[in-house]
Amino acid sequence: MTLLVGALTIGLALALLALGVYLAFRVLDFPDITPDGSITLGAAVSAQLVVSGWNPALATCAGFLAGCVAGAVTGLLHTRLAINGLLSGILVMTALYSVNLHVMGRSNIPLLGARTVPDQLAELCAPLVGRSELNVFGWSVPAHDAAVLLGFLGLAVATALVLLWFLRTRRGTALRACGGNAGMMRALGVDVDRQIVLGLALANGLAATAGALLAQYQGFADVQMGIGMVVWGLASVIIGEALVGGASLGSLLAGALMGSVLFRLMVAIALRFGLDPNDLKIVTATFVLLALVAPRWMRSWKAARGARGAG
Repeated sequence: MTLLVGALTIGLALALLALGVYLAFRVLDFPDITPDGSITLGAAVSAQLVVSGWNPALATCAGFLAGCVAGAVTGLLHTRLAINGLLSGILVMTALYSVNLHVMGRSNIPLLGARTVPDQLAELCAPLVGRSELNVFGWSVPAHDAAVLLGFLGLAVATALVLLWFLRTRRGTALRACGGNAGMMRALGVDVDRQIVLGLALANGLAATAGALLAQYQGFADVQMGIGMVVWGLASVIIGEALVGGASLGSLLAGALMGSVLFRLMVAIALRFGLDPNDLKIVTATFVLLALVAPRWMRSWKAARGARGAG
């Protein structure tokens, strides 16, 4: 049960990464891989501030702002210097590796003994779960772990609701429209470049927040922790879309949350039953590849079947 609770908690922390990836890839239609670096940037900034005595919530907000700056730089490279979007993300992600090392001062920052956001959330949710162990379907769960899980759930849902509200505002609607048809929005007088910078800043701010929460939950920030996280977020988005289908914006955001949790559970189960951790990245990449091409195969198969039936 401890493994299950831990997997759910990490899935909820990374749900913010999934929301950021959804915003960049699906809303803006921008192939942004900056989150591979910005998630580590958020972890590095928040960890350094936490060990320096900052309030963990303020340190996490600082991580969010740092991620916003990283995303904005990617957007400016693309819009102001006319650099390809994918290459812009690669440049910023590469540069962030050195930036993260400078922020951290070393390759790893331990947070053992430091007060973190999970501790704050556990105290906030303690009245709901108590302070002793809980019995869940015959399994014993520490009250602290249950409180952290509940707190992360509330934080993820609140973030999704705020993002949903923003995307339905006038500026958010313009951002969505720029992702759907940039040429038409330019013809209508909308500053598409500004919308791209804004969207990428928010997407990477969410990714950095996920990194800050993950580092504080796991008890350390590491310079290598962001490798492959874009694929992780994309996998969560794809799973979520499969769960909810082509539904409304709110359903798609909820699907991203569910996809992140489900994907983390799948990983935890695979590791529990003997998957070599060294194979985790290639298994993740293979899964995303299959998820991307399977719908096309299904459409082709249905079309061929329909043609045979008509013939």
